[in-house]
Amino acid sequence: MSVQLSPSILSADFSNLAAELARVSSAADWVHVDVMDNHFVPNLTIGLPVVERLAEVSALPLDCHLMITDVDKWGPGYAEAGARSVTFHVEASGAPAALARDLRRLGARAGMALKPGTPIDDHADLLPELDMLLLMTVEPGFGGQQFMDHVLPKIRRARELVSAAGLDVWVQVDGGVSTQTIERCADAGADIFVAGSAVYQADDPAAAVQALRAQAVAATAGSWWAVAD
Repeated sequence: MSVQLSPSILSADFSNLAAELARVSSAADWVHVDVMDNHFVPNLTIGLPVVERLAEVSALPLDCHLMITDVDKWGPGYAEAGARSVTFHVEASGAPAALARDLRRLGARAGMALKPGTPIDDHADLLPELDMLLLMTVEPGFGGQQFMDHVLPKIRRARELVSAAGLDVWVQVDGGVSTQTIERCADAGADIFVAGSAVYQADDPAAAVQALRAQAVAATAGSWWAVAD
């Protein structure tokens, strides 16, 4: 199981997103695109037309995180727009299994996100429908927030559930991921990391991605779950 980095353009310069994507394309695995509608979360970012254009110009596959209401209706459109991974919030979906199947049918990886206060065990039955589970380590809506340590046991529990079921489901973390927190996330069981401020506030975003990857790889090598696997 390999470590993956998905820099978030929420912290990038929105006036020139193509150039901002290019700054991390040599070092990252994905580019994380936060879609917010000012209803599910108190912030408004970008929508389908921008995602479609980003998919055309990005050298990296798009990892779209949908923080929107009525996601069952609008979610598949992001797969059709070219996102290679589409993550919906279980709190916003009335039919998460059906939505995950629709995303996969359209050729995207299906991800499901949980807010910090949403228990993982309540949704463990959905894991076989997913390619990725995103555990928020801040309240969704804004970048630059402080990492919530109390989510670490939930990351560990998610990894236990995935391993026990023998599933190939990535465990992603998003929120406050930095050089100070990424090792704890990796040791707990995460294998794909979203970092915004830690990447785009650095003088050299590609070098920042490489540094974060090195830390995560080292922490994973000695972690309880990698040894168990």
